[in-house]
Amino acid sequence: MRKIGLVFKREYLARVRTKGFIFSTFVVPLMLVAVIGVTAFVATHQSVRTQQLGIIDGTASLSAAIARGFEPRLRGGQPAYRVARQANAASSGEENRLREEFRAQVIRGELDGFLLIPSGYFSGENSVFYARNTGDVALSTTVRQALNDAGAAYRLKAIGLDYENIRPLLKGVPMTLIKVKAEGEEEERGQTLGLAIVLMTVLYMTIFVYGIATMQSVQEEKNSRVVELLVSSLRPSHLLWGKLMGVGAVGFTQLSVWLATAAAVGIYGRAAAELFWPGNRLPRIELPFLVIFFIVTFFIAGYFLYASLYAAIGAMVSSTEESQQIATPVNLLLGFSPVMMGFILRSPNSPTAVTLSMIPFFSPVHMVLRMALQTPPLWQILLSLAIILLTTSGIIWLSARIYRVGILMYGKRPSLRELARWVRYS
Repeated sequence: MRKIGLVFKREYLARVRTKGFIFSTFVVPLMLVAVIGVTAFVATHQSVRTQQLGIIDGTASLSAAIARGFEPRLRGGQPAYRVARQANAASSGEENRLREEFRAQVIRGELDGFLLIPSGYFSGENSVFYARNTGDVALSTTVRQALNDAGAAYRLKAIGLDYENIRPLLKGVPMTLIKVKAEGEEEERGQTLGLAIVLMTVLYMTIFVYGIATMQSVQEEKNSRVVELLVSSLRPSHLLWGKLMGVGAVGFTQLSVWLATAAAVGIYGRAAAELFWPGNRLPRIELPFLVIFFIVTFFIAGYFLYASLYAAIGAMVSSTEESQQIATPVNLLLGFSPVMMGFILRSPNSPTAVTLSMIPFFSPVHMVLRMALQTPPLWQILLSLAIILLTTSGIIWLSARIYRVGILMYGKRPSLRELARWVRYS
């Protein structure tokens, strides 16, 4: 154990002292927090300007109703939109002339956009909205809604009905979404889905990045012949275990810092929201201690499972190019987890979701995703954990036997028959 501890210490300290680790662990989260803070500040302190719009009405019956549809849309105490110019077009030639005229006003900045309603609008001909900024989704949505309301009012009036009397009947009814848990009820504002996706992404990326780091570490020591000196004083299995534990501890350290930063930002953000926007409380995100324990356990098991595979790949070949080629199937195996995320998001307790969370190569991500969405029965969690622990033990044993021979082999890539002989070698 002392020799494993020495390898562990060497791998851990060599990585946490690098500028890359310090930057990605501490500076990157701070940069993200700064970006979020600046974005929120700009969003709450941006200057408000009423956008100027125009309407060319080929039907000569909708422009007034559309203009009234913009009036209630206030922003910062003043109208968000104002119809600065309206014109009726009696013919297609008049429509073309007015379109060019309004277009020139948009180019000069006198208008932010204009709506062209063709004379055949009620026959199914499309209306067209011209704008300087087509990326302003709020503007295009508002124009479309105002046009739909005006068109509906015109059609209802034609059959003797008043749209203003019918509008309240068509108004949507607000609904609050409540998540039912054994611990009680909780209002759902998207925090469950957001937490599930964040946890899945962080776990997937951490396992992938530090699994690859393990393979590269083995490859570097083999190519530099440092490994020949190392195995002269300790067993290859000790070297492998120390390397797996050292690189894994680096990943766990980084993950802990990220999660602690996220928790601090969440707590501060919730307090700031209640202070500056009373009544607009951010949703509370809570994870029971048992769930956190299982998430950490699945992460550790998943890391050792994939890192041992990557370590064996690094020991098998003598070049980085070859290791990248052989690692492709393992990369695809790990990458399958986020691909299947949609099945679990829709139904976390479906047979498909349960099956995927029991497969050891997918369970580190899929079981954590299920726990974040809707905590599965305890027996499913324990069964999945038992399966991945047994599988990981077998993979580590297999990788260790390949590793002890492969790290001292140079030249051509071994065949499957040679790998089988390495495993049987005692």
